[in-house]
Amino acid sequence: MGLLDGKAAIVTGSARGIGRATAELFAAEGAKVLINDLDADVAEQTASEIDGETAVFAGDLTAAGACDDLIAAAVEAFGQVDIVVNNAGYTWDGVAHKVTDEQFQAMLDIHTVVPFRVARALAPHWREAAKKEREEGVETFRKLINTSSTTGMFGNPGQVNYAAGKAGVVGITKTLAKEWGQFKINVNAVAFGFVETRLTAAKEEGAEITAPSGEKIELGIPEQLRTMAQAVIPLGRPATPTEAASPVLFLASPLSNYVHGQVLNITGGMFGGMYT
Repeated sequence: MGLLDGKAAIVTGSARGIGRATAELFAAEGAKVLINDLDADVAEQTASEIDGETAVFAGDLTAAGACDDLIAAAVEAFGQVDIVVNNAGYTWDGVAHKVTDEQFQAMLDIHTVVPFRVARALAPHWREAAKKEREEGVETFRKLINTSSTTGMFGNPGQVNYAAGKAGVVGITKTLAKEWGQFKINVNAVAFGFVETRLTAAKEEGAEITAPSGEKIELGIPEQLRTMAQAVIPLGRPATPTEAASPVLFLASPLSNYVHGQVLNITGGMFGGMYT
């Protein structure tokens, strides 16, 4: 018996990194999983490599109507949606006085607006089902898990736009938890610290992504800063994607039915706030 037997899940940004690790854990615990990525070929490949029932929705989630289409695709594929993880995102760094309007808005769009739109698209499906279950005296929990970051909690030089987006999703999480608790929809967030992904690899490796706008964006952290970051982690190293994804599995499972409106920091004990 798996923790998620009989459940259907959506994990956005799940072709790589933490999202992929989350999808793999969900599938291993019995869930059907919809894989989402901007790159259709990568999404299809990931779906084919996961041992379990999968579906794919590729495309830019910041596009008009895309989040509604995402939910519709999952319902069509699986007949239901029980768990949603808003994980899609990327970084577009710059010191505040040099960040352009486009840079700033792009981070708000993917990290705050998209999770809101996904939640809004879910609402009619989950609220109506919950109302019917309440009339029947049945208590069924559904799970919405948003992804924040220590940058959204503490701030981080060079990431004023990313910090704003990740702080915004915390506000969404706590508000939805207050509105949707009556429907037995657990709404929580995870705030990741330093996790080994392509976003945190050494900048000297020269990795880049293409934003939905077509802009080429350099990824990574200078090696010197990577070393400094590890020095403030009591556990002494970054997390692996699977280590980051495992608490997400907890929040998606029945083990967390009475965990609600929380932000779980997954940091290895990392120091970082102005108050420490």
